[in-house]
Amino acid sequence: MHTGLRITAFAAALAATFGTAYGVGAGVDPIVADSAPAPHKEHGERDDPGGPGEPASRPEGGDGHGEHESAPAGGLQISEGGYTLDLATPRVTAGQRTELRFTVRDASGDAVTAYRREHEKELHLVLASRDLVTYRHLHPTRAADGTWSTPVDLPAAGGYRVFADFTPAGEDAENLTLGADLAASGRYEPARLPAPSGTARADGYEVELDGSLRPGEASELKLKVSRDGEPVGDLQPYLGAYGHLVALRAGDLAYLHVHPNGEPGDGSTEPGPGISFTATAPSDGTYRLFLDFRHRGEVHTAAFTVRAGSAPGTTESAPAATPEHTDGHGH
Repeated sequence: MHTGLRITAFAAALAATFGTAYGVGAGVDPIVADSAPAPHKEHGERDDPGGPGEPASRPEGGDGHGEHESAPAGGLQISEGGYTLDLATPRVTAGQRTELRFTVRDASGDAVTAYRREHEKELHLVLASRDLVTYRHLHPTRAADGTWSTPVDLPAAGGYRVFADFTPAGEDAENLTLGADLAASGRYEPARLPAPSGTARADGYEVELDGSLRPGEASELKLKVSRDGEPVGDLQPYLGAYGHLVALRAGDLAYLHVHPNGEPGDGSTEPGPGISFTATAPSDGTYRLFLDFRHRGEVHTAAFTVRAGSAPGTTESAPAATPEHTDGHGH
């Protein structure tokens, strides 16, 4: 994957990555089901973001999404650049393990079977609930006919968003992020977006966030990992990096896939406790940040609620949820 900032633009038509009200279930994959403290703070200045479907808090003089619109936002389209995400499993039942199947099709309607590997994978699949409380970073397997599949077990009913992040094979091919809606049937109780906080907890780890998202302007986000009060200086590479950061905008789930500054083995990047990223928010508003990192052979996810446009040093994060990670097969 590329070092530094890489913001993946999602396909252009389906609801964007940050807000739609519904719970992305917990499952056998990177999961962040918020109940415990969850990290992240993003644009919008309400310390008490509204529930699913409510507009994100708005900074003074702005409507929360109209100002500083410059950086691309992804995940809003199911089709882009001649490629379409064909989700064969648009509905599942909450609490039941289901095989999620999908295909990426080209302009002729044929299944794509050749991809460029990025961060050790041909395709990265992100699954998030519309209320941004549950998050998973999955790695499905591809059959020879181009059909992708991965098991999921969503813990709560509601609306979810599926994001396929990939680059087709070919010298001139560009990275794409296509998005599609996934519904989980069952009794639905919408969750409130965790309040902004500068510290997140996940599986006994504590992650501190330093920095703020800025609309239309690149800024550095520094995250520091510790455990039992001691800095963790022996993080392990995960998908070719010491950390992966995904940002989703509340209200439409616009997707930003940010990559770390530096990589293992480059001679200057240390294996923790700090992980640095450069990111640009597409607009003012509230965002949910999900940091994936590996330590002692296990992948953990810390989540933060942040507001883009907040003054530097004011970023706070909410209690982190209990994250899980998997390659889509019980790993």
